Amino acid sequence: MTRATVIGAGVAGLCVATELVARGCAVTVFDPVLQPGPHHCSWWAGGMLAPFCEGETAEEPVVRLGQQAARWWERQGVGVTQRGTVVVALNRDRRELDRFARRIEGHTLLDGSALAALEPDLSDRFDRALHVTAEAHLDPRAALRHLRTRLERDGVTFIAEPGRADGLTFDCRGHAERDALPDLRGVKGEMVVLRAPDIRLTRPVRLLHPRFPLYVVPRADGHFMLGATQIESDDRRRRVRSVLELLSAAYALHPAFGEAELVEIGADARPAFPDNLPRLVRRGETIHVNGLFRHGFLLAPALARMATELAFDHSKPEFYYADHG
Repeated sequence: MTRATVIGAGVAGLCVATELVARGCAVTVFDPVLQPGPHHCSWWAGGMLAPFCEGETAEEPVVRLGQQAARWWERQGVGVTQRGTVVVALNRDRRELDRFARRIEGHTLLDGSALAALEPDLSDRFDRALHVTAEAHLDPRAALRHLRTRLERDGVTFIAEPGRADGLTFDCRGHAERDALPDLRGVKGEMVVLRAPDIRLTRPVRLLHPRFPLYVVPRADGHFMLGATQIESDDRRRRVRSVLELLSAAYALHPAFGEAELVEIGADARPAFPDNLPRLVRRGETIHVNGLFRHGFLLAPALARMATELAFDHSKPEFYYADHG
């Protein structure tokens, strides 16, 4: 039986471990903390499996490979809600909606009555919207816990240490890998969780704005995750300005958010390469799996599959980078 080491138990590491188990490997996962939590960048993710919306700015592989994500997560037993994404804009920003529609695929244009049928709580706020029908979302924290529990059940050993390369190794440390991948950078993302039981949204909603875009992702028990900040920095401090921008945009989306309970504020640095695409870098028996940027849950399944192909099938899959270091 092939033995493999995974360093890092965020979304990349857990997905790689899942693919290794599927190939019959004996897997050991090292991470400083035994359970998924705030020390993982993926803990702060929105959980949107939205390849078409991401295609507004992302490269073609994100759209193509991201379409595989929802099915992969479902096969692992993770709860995935497949109701699409609603995209709206305030009246003064109507041109943003037209621009967005021109740049993405897979959407239908909704008038006010169609939007009311889909999301009644938005019907008196917007008379036009896009429905990106083939998109989905999940609860990222529940997904991480589920993979962790399932892997342990399947015989994977988890050790609460930083870990080091030992034989066939997959280094999935994210931003911490700057010591090995010098062109890796941090892109700060900030999020807010609100409890607003008077608002009922059944799918992610994106509010377009030329300066302060917003996405709102529904979670259980009347909770909503708000995000969209993207700052070129590895600073993990939570900024008042970003929180105010998120809350102001949420209030513009629906005034009832003004009465919501502020549950949580979070921030972390997402690992990204200069082209914002992930990479697989092989150095001897170590494969570095990194650069998921803002597409962690969307691209981690495809990147994990490619990492195991690189290790076992003697292929050079997409996102493979030769080591010039």
